[in-house]
Amino acid sequence: MTADRPIYLAGEWVSSERPLPVVNPYDGEAFATTYQADAGQLDRATVAAQRAFRTSRRMPTFERAAILTALAARLRERRDDVAATICREAGKPIRDAEIEADRGVFTVEVAAEEARRIGGEVIPLDLLPSSRGRFGLTRRFPVGPVAGISPFNFPLNLALHKLAPAIASGNPIVLKPPSLCPLTMLLVAEMLDEVGIPPGMVSVLPMDRHAGDAMVEDDRFALLSFTGSPEIGWEMKRRAGRKKVVLELGGNAGVIVDDGADLAFAAQRVRVGAFAYAGQVCISVQRVFVHAAVYDEFRDLLLAETTKVVVGDPADRTTDLGPMVDDRAAMRTQAWVEDAAAEGARVLTGGRADGRFFPPTVIEEPDRRSFVCSREAFAPLVCLFKVPDFAAAIRGVNDSVYGLQAGVFTHHLDRALAAFEAIDVGGVVVNDVPTYRIDHMPYGGVKDSGLSREGLRYAVEDMTEPRLMVVNPLESAAVTLD
Repeated sequence: MTADRPIYLAGEWVSSERPLPVVNPYDGEAFATTYQADAGQLDRATVAAQRAFRTSRRMPTFERAAILTALAARLRERRDDVAATICREAGKPIRDAEIEADRGVFTVEVAAEEARRIGGEVIPLDLLPSSRGRFGLTRRFPVGPVAGISPFNFPLNLALHKLAPAIASGNPIVLKPPSLCPLTMLLVAEMLDEVGIPPGMVSVLPMDRHAGDAMVEDDRFALLSFTGSPEIGWEMKRRAGRKKVVLELGGNAGVIVDDGADLAFAAQRVRVGAFAYAGQVCISVQRVFVHAAVYDEFRDLLLAETTKVVVGDPADRTTDLGPMVDDRAAMRTQAWVEDAAAEGARVLTGGRADGRFFPPTVIEEPDRRSFVCSREAFAPLVCLFKVPDFAAAIRGVNDSVYGLQAGVFTHHLDRALAAFEAIDVGGVVVNDVPTYRIDHMPYGGVKDSGLSREGLRYAVEDMTEPRLMVVNPLESAAVTLD
C-alpha cells in the first residue's frame, strides 16, 4: 500500500490527473504516490508568485530572517523524518542522509543570517569638478520570481540552496523537485506552511520535462536556478530569454597526489570522495593523477581502502554504498567500463553491475578520451594515472571540458599555490578531495561545469540587483555650522 502526498501550490495542497509513483531504488517498490503539476497548475503558481512579489519585495529583513529561522528549527525537530525520506526515495545510505538533513539545517540558518546582511555601499562621485559634492548610495533589490530546478542526488540540500536564498532576498520561488525524489521537498513545504510562509511565496511542484521547459522559457520568472547535467543546463540557458541564469552542473573531478603527500590519508579520502553515495555527486572523485615515485604505493593503499566499502541496504547503518538511482544508470556505467577495458584500461577491482548496484571500481590508465575519464560518470568509479611530475598532473586535471573542483594532496606550499593559479576550476581543495563542500562557501564551476556561484551569500547576490541613488546636496540646502 502506498501513501498519497499532494503537491504544494502557492499555499494550497492540491492533486492532479497525473499521479507520480515514488520508487525505493533499493527494492524497486513504489512506496508513495504524489502528483505531477499540469500546465494550468504551473500557471497558477507563476501568477501567485508574481502577486506575492508585490509584497515580498518590501518584506522587512526581520520577517524574512524569522521565516528561515523557524524553518531551520522545524528541520532540526524533524531531522529523523527528513533523513528517512531521503534514504527511502533516493537510496542514500542512512548515515549520509542524516548528514544531508543536518546540512539542510545549516544551509537555512546561514540563509537567515544572510537575510540580515544584505547591504549596500557609499560611492564618492566627486572625482571631477563637475560632480562636486555628489555621492552615490547603492542598495540591493530582489529581482523577482525565481524558477528553481533541483536534482535527485541531494533532494534536500541542493533544493534548499535555491529556496532559502530566494526567501532571504524577498523573491518568491516555484521549485521543481526531482521526479524521482519529490517527497523530501514536499515535507519542507509542509514545514514552511506551518511557520506561516506568505501565500504564493513558495510552490513545490513535481513536473515532467515539458512543464520544466515552460518554466525555463517563461519571462514572468526573473531568474532560473538549475542544478543538473551540462547538456540540459546549457540548453536551458539558450532558451531562457532575458532572465538571469545560474547553472550548477557536473564534472569529472580530478585529484593530484604529489610525491611528498601523506599517501595513507590521501587514499582514505579518495575512497570516500569516489564512492560516497555511489559516486552520484557532482564533485565525486573520478580522475587521480599520482606522481610516478609513489604511484604503486598509493594504488595499493587505495585498493586496500576499497575493500572496506560496505555495499548493501541503505537503511542499514553499516552500509557505505547503496544502489544507483535506477537500472539504466548501473548498466550505462558497466558499458563505459567495458568500453574502457576494450581500449586497454586495466580494471583493478569492480566493474560489473548487479541490478541497480555497482561495486566500487578502480580503473588504471584508461584512454583519456574514454567516457570513464572524459565524461561525468556519476558512478562509483575512479581512474588512476601515473604522471612524471607535478606539472604533468596539473595538465591532466585541466584536460577536461569540466571545471568544478579539484583536489591536491601535497606538503609543498609552492605547489599548492601553483595548482591554485593554474588549475581551471571553480575551487581547489588542498590536502583533501574535491568532494569537500561546506554550504556557505562559493560553489560552482567554469567551462562546462556551470555559470555563477551557489553558497548563500553568492546566491543572494544573484537573486538581487544593485540600484544606485545619486545624491546632489544643493548649496541652497546646506547647513552653516558656526
